[in-house]
This record gives sequence, structure tokens and C-alpha cells, in this order.
Amino acid sequence: MKHTDLTGKHAVVTGGASGIGEAIARTFAESGAVVSILDLDGGRASSTAAAISKSARGFACDVTDGASVAKAFEEATKDATVDILVNSAGVAHVGTLLSTTVDDLDRLYRVNVRGTYLAMKSAVEQMEKGKGGTILNMASIAATAGLPDRFAYSMTKGAVLSMTLSVARDYIGKKIRCNCISPARVHTPFVDGFVSKNYPGHEEEMFAKLSAAQPIGRMAEPSEIALLALYLCSDASGFVTGADYPIDGGFFRLR
Repeated sequence: MKHTDLTGKHAVVTGGASGIGEAIARTFAESGAVVSILDLDGGRASSTAAAISKSARGFACDVTDGASVAKAFEEATKDATVDILVNSAGVAHVGTLLSTTVDDLDRLYRVNVRGTYLAMKSAVEQMEKGKGGTILNMASIAATAGLPDRFAYSMTKGAVLSMTLSVARDYIGKKIRCNCISPARVHTPFVDGFVSKNYPGHEEEMFAKLSAAQPIGRMAEPSEIALLALYLCSDASGFVTGADYPIDGGFFRLR
């Protein structure tokens, strides 16, 4: 049996209807897991699940709302408890301290920090009563690097990293592992939309500039992030907890 075989595992992926979350959900399903996709867009969550696997399911979930998260987990775990949780739901923001409004800050906090907390809380409540489990949070290089114009986003991803370490420490005795991934820029529909909206007529030039920020000369593909997620959520990484894995095309050490 392959060490990354997830047969018999139930994986919950927040923000799994698109982008990195969708790639992770697809990769986990291909590795044998039963996947539950939780997304603000319930219809898209269901259609994505149907396209991924016959056993995959989609559920509407607002990760900022405790009642919505609790309901989604209750529905998703009627037949199986949570073995794996991936927190991929998140939002971005461009701005410095002075250009970031209080509303901006609160919006980023509600999704990226509160949302991660609420999903982990629902998962850990089940995991500590059972055989344990694995949690993977989506952080960012912004958590530990001083990126320009990313004040609020960096704040929230730093919090995700800190929460990862705390959960790993507090629940190691319950056989719950908790790690995070810190990607550099990933080529998702969000990036394409951001470039089109903010740089009309200069999309190709800006895309090249964003790609060159990584020494490797390109952005990551969602599937590459998904393969690292598969390792960290499988038995292959059974000795790994409390770790932050950069996947950055050389951003930190080769610039």
C-alpha cells in the first residue's frame, strides 16, 4: 500500500470549490479519500464535488459564522467522522497600514483567522474523541516575510501559523497532527481576476512581473500545492507536526 493512500479516510476541505482548495480536494479523492467540500457557494461546492468523485460531497458553509460551520460539519459527518481537515478558505487584500480600513481588517480577520479557528474547533472536537487526525492550514510566505502592500493579509496568515503551532502542541497527546503550508504566488483564477481588474491592457506585462517574483521564474500551480498537502495529510508524514512548509520557488533563500 502506498504511504499516501487515503482510502478509508474522510477529508473536509474548506474553500474547496475552486483554486488551491479544489486541487487539494481532487488530489485527495484520487488518492482514495471521501471528500467533503465546504464553501460559501454551496452550489459550486456540490458541482465541484460531483466532478471530482462519486463519493465526494459539497456543502454550503460560511466559515465566518459559527452556526454555519457547526451545521456544515454536522451534515458532512453524518456517516463518518473527520480524519483530515484542510483549511483552504481565505481572502486576500492589497494595502499598507494606512490604506487598510478597519472594515478591511475585520473582513480579513473573519475569514482567514476566525474561519480557520471555527473549522479546527469542529474538527478537533471529533478527532480528540476518536483516533486522532490531521489538520493542514493554508498559511503563506506573507506570514514570515515582509511583503509590500500586504499589511492585513500578512497579519492574518501570521495568525494562521501561530494557531497551527498551538494546536499541534496542545493536541499531540490526542494523536492529532497540525501543520501548515506557506506558498508563494499560485496561479489561480483569483490571480487572473486581480490582474485583469487592476491592470487592464497590461495583463501580460503584469503577469510576467508577478511570475518573476519567484526566483524559479513562474508561479506555482494549484496541483503542486495539492501534492504537498497530500504528503502532509497522509501516513507518509506521520512524524511531522507543528511544521510550516514553504513552497515558494526559491523566494526565501534564493533571491
